[in-house]
Amino acid sequence: MKRVNVAICGFGRIGQQIAELLLNRSTYYKQKYQIDARLVGVCNSSSGLIDQEGLRAAEWLDKSKYKVGLTEQQFLEQVQADVIIETGPSDYVTGGKGLFYLNYALTHNMNAIAVSKGALVVDSKNLINLAHQRHQKLFFSGATAAALPTIDLFEYNLAGCQILEIEGVFTGTTNFILNDMLQHECAFAESLAKAQAKGIAEPDSSFDVDGWDTAAKITILANTVLGADIKIKDVLRQGISHVTADHIRDWKKENLIPRLVGFIHIENQQIQTGVELRLVPTTHPFAHLQGSNKCIRVLTQEMGELVVSGGASAPLATAAAALKDFELMLKHTAKN
Repeated sequence: MKRVNVAICGFGRIGQQIAELLLNRSTYYKQKYQIDARLVGVCNSSSGLIDQEGLRAAEWLDKSKYKVGLTEQQFLEQVQADVIIETGPSDYVTGGKGLFYLNYALTHNMNAIAVSKGALVVDSKNLINLAHQRHQKLFFSGATAAALPTIDLFEYNLAGCQILEIEGVFTGTTNFILNDMLQHECAFAESLAKAQAKGIAEPDSSFDVDGWDTAAKITILANTVLGADIKIKDVLRQGISHVTADHIRDWKKENLIPRLVGFIHIENQQIQTGVELRLVPTTHPFAHLQGSNKCIRVLTQEMGELVVSGGASAPLATAAAALKDFELMLKHTAKN
């Protein structure tokens, strides 16, 4: 039976969820692909843990077992992994450690799965080219709305189609907040606190509520799907923190639903991107999104309009998106 060793870099809440799901699916991988997938290492910003026979939950949860300094290059040199899953914080300016991990993996005979967005926002074209040149696999569906299919939609379902327009509700946190304000006619701060209490919003929620998260996903989609060269700072951006209970009451009277929408418009080979608060009628597909669900709408020349919705924000859903990418790798590995 073929062995596939996995390492997770940036081992926080999402990383731990991926580790648990990977362990739970190990028997399934053996039965379906005749592949023994083992988690052999994890690291965070200051320490790491390696066991080439495979880590168990009791080990990765015990911080006393971690070796200080076993991170970044030292970790990658020792871990002997076939696949690197990068789940660290997103640095939208430099790409941060995530960019280092992905570059190192692809240049050292490892496949890579990106869950955080920073490296892809900063350098997606070079990473994709590097993977192609080195005959490695790079997947990143978890970085573009996680459980909501986006990259997959273009790569498989819309392959070869001329894309005219992409727009969507890509950030579950903002959708949860707006839905809660609509339901209870309460202040933004109150709904934000609920999202934080449920773990949907981070303690520092500015990346979500100020539109940066949506702008990052739009940047990645534009650059990877359409071959653009968009910088996140150039994406026109609006947030939702200015929305008040009075706004909500007025919009409800007019049967309008607020949604934070990211968009890519293509006209005469020119690409326009942005993130804006839109008021959509109750008949619009975006209006029906409950909780932290998301939605993508694509207009194509050949297939017309397609709408996919769902993919609520949750650590388990993000982990499942990463392991969807991992399973696609296993399918390729099993054939070779």
